[in-house]
Amino acid sequence: MNRKILLALSTALLMGVSSVQAQDVAKIAMVAELSGAGAPAGTNWRDGIKIAIEEINADGGILGKQVELPEYDTQTDPQVSRAMVQKAIDDGAFAILGTIYSGSTLVNMLVAQQSEIPQFVGSEAPTIVQKGNPFVFRTSSGAQKGVPALVPYFTDTLKAQKVGIAWVNNEFGKGGRDVFAAEMEKIGIEVIADVPSEQGATDYASDVAKLKDSGADAVFVYMNQEEAARFLIEAKKQGLSMPLVGEVTLTEAKVIELAGGAAENAIAHVGVTATATEIPGIAEFNEKFVAQFKRNPTHDAIKGYIGAWATKYVTEKVGEFDGAKFADAMKNLCLPVAEYPRMLLDTCWDETGEMSRPSFMVQVKDGAPVVIGTVPAN
Repeated sequence: MNRKILLALSTALLMGVSSVQAQDVAKIAMVAELSGAGAPAGTNWRDGIKIAIEEINADGGILGKQVELPEYDTQTDPQVSRAMVQKAIDDGAFAILGTIYSGSTLVNMLVAQQSEIPQFVGSEAPTIVQKGNPFVFRTSSGAQKGVPALVPYFTDTLKAQKVGIAWVNNEFGKGGRDVFAAEMEKIGIEVIADVPSEQGATDYASDVAKLKDSGADAVFVYMNQEEAARFLIEAKKQGLSMPLVGEVTLTEAKVIELAGGAAENAIAHVGVTATATEIPGIAEFNEKFVAQFKRNPTHDAIKGYIGAWATKYVTEKVGEFDGAKFADAMKNLCLPVAEYPRMLLDTCWDETGEMSRPSFMVQVKDGAPVVIGTVPAN
């Protein structure tokens, strides 16, 4: 047998081995804001997913296949995120986890939809699930469900008559601001100061001054993490005395780390929090995260973790790697924690991909977020 024939046979054999190996692997793409303004959110999202994938592979993978987790950095840029989702699909991902920033998700989810790729996102702008995309699913409730949970706090606890709104002028911030303003109008509380700021802003002196002079009984703060921390620092500097109440980000670990003592007494409604350690699954996740990454997880870490496990659970319910069947299975699906323990809490999705599960009220006390109440699923 001549050398050319031997070489051809060897090449074919190697290609066959490579093909078998590829068939034994399932790819879930992690597409997130690993640099740029969204890096605090994106890195927590990624690290929560890493823990989930380690657990999933130790549990036999998905449908017997070990899971690979290629990472794609959006640089917190919507157009880059679109390109990264396309690259993830071209690289053979059967599902996508990300993005977090709503402005990016609104752009890149169309790419995943065209390829019928299931996509779990950390985005919370109401518009995400209002576009009729059957392949996009939340990992926490959108602002249109989360923000109304704050209404009893403003009416019953604060007994507010006049409020201010401080919000970041991006898709995320506008969505939350609009929902909050509408809820206040419904219950007869007047919004007397409406103060937007740009994403990445560093100077909040004039914003805080406007709110301080407005006569508001409380301020609703709806910003991304770094902006929220800068706002809190300026609020403390100017002696802003009214309660500061937020949704999602205001009391999370990264904001407290950046704001220090300026975060004390801040209050927020959050979809999920690592401080809810009375829940066994959350306590276990928190312990693993701190041991592996030497920092406290934010809600984005838990959202990423839940998204990865939901991908496994639903794929195995379907019984094959089929995006269209996955999307059908997700409609009005509930994953009770008694049967699906890694979901951490009883979790449901409606026909639009919106999520419903119990949530929490949190306050910063002595430099740490503390659960002060729970909110039933709605």
